[in-house]
Amino acid sequence: MPQPMLAKYRQRVELELSRRLAERSGIDPSLHQAMHYSLMNGGKRLRPTLVYLACELLGGKLEQADSAACALECVHSYSLVHDDLPAMDNDELRRGQPTCHIQFDEATAILAGDALLTWAFELLSEPVESLSATIQLQTIHTLSRCSGDLGMIDGQAFDLGSEGKTLSLEQLKSMHAAKTGELIRASLRLGALVSGCATDSDLEALDHYAQSIGLAFQIQDDILDIESTTEQLGKPQGSDAERGKATYPALIGLAQSKSWLNELHQEAVKALEPFGSRNSSLIELADFVIARNH
Repeated sequence: MPQPMLAKYRQRVELELSRRLAERSGIDPSLHQAMHYSLMNGGKRLRPTLVYLACELLGGKLEQADSAACALECVHSYSLVHDDLPAMDNDELRRGQPTCHIQFDEATAILAGDALLTWAFELLSEPVESLSATIQLQTIHTLSRCSGDLGMIDGQAFDLGSEGKTLSLEQLKSMHAAKTGELIRASLRLGALVSGCATDSDLEALDHYAQSIGLAFQIQDDILDIESTTEQLGKPQGSDAERGKATYPALIGLAQSKSWLNELHQEAVKALEPFGSRNSSLIELADFVIARNH
């Protein structure tokens, strides 16, 4: 995806997050400082971008998707804060900056993650004139399902329990379908739902696209952990291998991983065929997923 186009959605969601977070204040300022630090610490904003693109694909307006885009970034940011904790991945760098528990402390990082997760559902449930209560309920159900014990958290739990173990290809695919893929699927579904125009066939096509780019994203992550640098990644290069994590290059080889990556790109493009010429932005995003260097 051309950088100006990607920047457009990134800037929009960052402005929305910053504005909305500035309107919140509690009795402990350190909590909101940690939330702000974690939310505004850079990042590709891939998931909010998917929300906006799916909404526009089906004829919706960007303002209809703002709350959903913010909610997705809140859930993603909370998951990173918790993943970095000593009890999990024990990382000290995220996007080239100290992780939340290093910048603040472990307790504050846990609470900031909890607060971001909770705020996501407040954002989705706040009444919006342009959205029906039924659609809002569908968005809440979708994000709950995809980020919980049958989605992202399930994948993270399996990942933690698999360190140092040999996984089959199917186990590795299932783990990443849950840990990474489900939140990507939620992003596209929420964008489609808030457009107010989504049909069952639209959602099915977007699910197929999400499945392909979600797996492609993870394979590219594994490749970058080998071929990129700590400076480009914003976290220690080779950290997956050091922790004994199962990766696609380790399981099937680097060359086969790259070949599969290209196949998934083609599958993602094919999944968008029902949308005709309207699909160009999502195709460009699929291009970005496999060509990125961080």
